[in-house]
Amino acid sequence: MPDITGEFDVTMTPETLSDTAAQSGLGRLSLNKRYHGALDASGQGEMLSVRAAVAGSAGYVALERVEGSLDGRHGSFYLQHGGTMTRGTPTLSVTVVPDTGTQQLQGLSGRLAIRIEGGKHYYDFTYDISEAQ
Repeated sequence: MPDITGEFDVTMTPETLSDTAAQSGLGRLSLNKRYHGALDASGQGEMLSVRAAVAGSAGYVALERVEGSLDGRHGSFYLQHGGTMTRGTPTLSVTVVPDTGTQQLQGLSGRLAIRIEGGKHYYDFTYDISEAQ
């Protein structure tokens, strides 16, 4: 399974919630990303989040469509995000949604980790591309 690392830029824009969701205390953001390095791609998605009354505690879920090239293979795939922050301690899971790879990325599976260091965003992506079943 290849492991790749690179930098990415992200812009998060607040979006309007449905009437039902607006009453729940959720927040909704659109995601616009640009991945650099062995993952040379753009990503667009939606995120729902909630902040707890306790400082530093929150949760979010998101889906993101990534399109571009991965180690020279072209196509697109979806990432599913799930994260929590417990009084400042983060837990994050970002996985490739099964069977969403297109073109040369069919059969893609993997996990992506996100790091923020010195105000910059980095990804660590461990993936595999299996032959079509």
